[in-house]
Amino acid sequence: MRLPRTDHTDRPWRIHEIADGFTVEDVWALPTPGGPDDLALLVGQLAKRLKGGMKGDGFVSRLLFAVRRKLGAVFGWDKPDPDTAVRRPRLRDRLPADLREGPRGPDLGSSQFTSLYQLKDEWAAETANKTVRAVLHIGWVPDGSGGYRGQLAILVKPNGRLGSLYMAAIKPFRYLGVYPAMIRSIGREWEAGAARRSVS
Repeated sequence: MRLPRTDHTDRPWRIHEIADGFTVEDVWALPTPGGPDDLALLVGQLAKRLKGGMKGDGFVSRLLFAVRRKLGAVFGWDKPDPDTAVRRPRLRDRLPADLREGPRGPDLGSSQFTSLYQLKDEWAAETANKTVRAVLHIGWVPDGSGGYRGQLAILVKPNGRLGSLYMAAIKPFRYLGVYPAMIRSIGREWEAGAARRSVS
C-alpha cells in the first residue's frame, strides 16, 4: 500500500504551488474504490476521524497514540508555536485566489488540522506545532482498472533540530504500527459506508 514519493510529486496537484520547502514524507494507496466523484465521501469520512482525535486502530496503534499524546503534553510539543504567524505564515494565507475563494473543505472541529481547500480530486489540511508543520493531502486518482481510489500523502517541514529529531524518532513506529492499522480501518469504514449507500 505504500507508494513511491513520485506518485505524489509527479501529479499536478495544486498543493505543489504553496508547499514548497515541505518534504513528501509518506505516500499511501487507500483501499477506497469508487467513482470519479467520490472524493467528498472520503473527505467526510476522514474528517470524522480527525474530529474524533485519531485515537488509533488496534492495540499497538492505540498504545503509540497514547504515548505520543502523553509526551506531547509533558514537553509541550502540540502547543501552537506563538511565532508561527510571524516566522512561518500559514499555508492558508498563501493560497492562490481561486483556491482561497473556493470550497475550503470540512470544519475539523478541535482537531489540530485545519482544512485548506477542497477540489473534485484533491483535499488538503494543515497543522503546525513546536515540532513540525505538516500537510495531510488526499488525492482521488485512477486505480488502473476503470475506477478511482484515494491516495494519502503527508508533507512535513520540521521546526529546527527538535523537529528533525522527532520525525526520525517516530518513523519506525509510523510504518510498523500507525499507518498499517489506520489504512486498514479506513478501508473497513469505506466498505461499510459503501454497503449502506447501496441499500439506501
